[in-house]
Amino acid sequence: MKDVLELMEKQGLKPGQLTIGDCIGLAQAADLKVSDIVVAEAMAVNQMTREEVMSAVLASFAHNLCAVEIGHTSGSSFLMGTAGKELVGDQSARIVEDSFLNKVLAYTLSAQVGNHSVGLEPCAGTGDSCTYTGFVRAMQDELGDDREQVARIAAVMLKIGTIFRVGKTTTGCNMEGFGAGAAASAAAFTELGGGTPDQMRKAIVLALSPTIGNPCTPRVMVAGLCATHIGGGVMIGKLAAQLAIHTSIPVTVPVDVMVAMAAAVHPVSAKAIVPTVIQYMEPFFKTNQAVESYIGNAIKQEEKARIEAIVTQAIGEAKDLARRANSIIKPFGEAVVGGSSQAVGSPTNTGRIAHYLTQGEIKKVKIELYPELFARRGINVPGILMAALYGAGTDNSKLYRDVMQMAEAAGIEVEILQVDEPQMQRVTIEAAGGVVQVAAHNRGGGRLALKNAIPSREEALAVAKRLQIEVVD
Repeated sequence: MKDVLELMEKQGLKPGQLTIGDCIGLAQAADLKVSDIVVAEAMAVNQMTREEVMSAVLASFAHNLCAVEIGHTSGSSFLMGTAGKELVGDQSARIVEDSFLNKVLAYTLSAQVGNHSVGLEPCAGTGDSCTYTGFVRAMQDELGDDREQVARIAAVMLKIGTIFRVGKTTTGCNMEGFGAGAAASAAAFTELGGGTPDQMRKAIVLALSPTIGNPCTPRVMVAGLCATHIGGGVMIGKLAAQLAIHTSIPVTVPVDVMVAMAAAVHPVSAKAIVPTVIQYMEPFFKTNQAVESYIGNAIKQEEKARIEAIVTQAIGEAKDLARRANSIIKPFGEAVVGGSSQAVGSPTNTGRIAHYLTQGEIKKVKIELYPELFARRGINVPGILMAALYGAGTDNSKLYRDVMQMAEAAGIEVEILQVDEPQMQRVTIEAAGGVVQVAAHNRGGGRLALKNAIPSREEALAVAKRLQIEVVD
């Protein structure tokens, strides 16, 4: 531990204040496992021996492991039923073929069932330590007497969970069972699989990305839904760890940036998304009849009418989506090179329309993009240029690769600017025959909403129709 503390001091780091990124960086520098750093930090902060820390880590799960036991034996939850009992045991159904992963999932769901019976001591979020507890219980099954390994990996999960618990300031599963669970699972699977500290960084970043902004509450009140939140976190964590360990997938984001973004998005998503979730999910909230007996009939009738209206509205919206969907015999939109039908497809089509309005030799192309597209200019500018200069479609991969050099060789001036107008993508072409401009709002999937055009919006619409570019309201 002395060497680790000296390294911390050298890097200006203090025990008790290490981020996940700090732990990973120290492990890399010292050629240690991330768990070694996590345990060393706890030893320094709490003035404990290594053995005392390991014992304390395992002891912290005592209550939660009791909840797991109840969840897969006698427990029944009004939100989860007896899912735990149905998934644990030699004769039980298997969710996945991987024996260890199956146990982690089964015990994680058992923990949630037990949570509704005897409660859980929280790690991440306000009360969700299902993933951590399920993982520890599965390790106890699989690793048997290897108490050291169980404690090491549990320590890493708890380090992540305790940081996420601080970030949990309002409703949202990205800082709870889904996001925090995915991050902790990714770290645990990586260390268990012999991954390096940097591979753990990659795994955590990959696991966190799809979970950020996800609002769990109040879906937690809908029967069954929490199973795929907490179980999904485990599955994402496993996928992320496997990708990090077994592929060269590039992951450039520092893990602390990802964690900070999750925490920053968390209260924003609660304000922006949760009201809509409530609107659609309220009809399916599980109620407690003993509590409902105290609610007046007038309130119940008002709720009933509102719920019926919500369901009717939602079904109508679903029917509208079905009405506007493509036939399955022509299900796909146009092919888009570059990796994104939003970032590349729609602005490229804006450039195509501008090209076919242009007369004479092209001298300059001016590209104006709203902030999100401007940030992704590395993939969309080649598409816009090949469309504006040559009228190329979104699937022209060869021209996409070559167009930047071709434009430079032809002496064509290119200007790229950011504009603040939401969703705006504006392409202006200066040519021998005059100036052409197409301004459109991005609608994803190669689609656009045409706002203005020079020489005219009508001519631009006619070009779009001829090119079979989908223009929406």
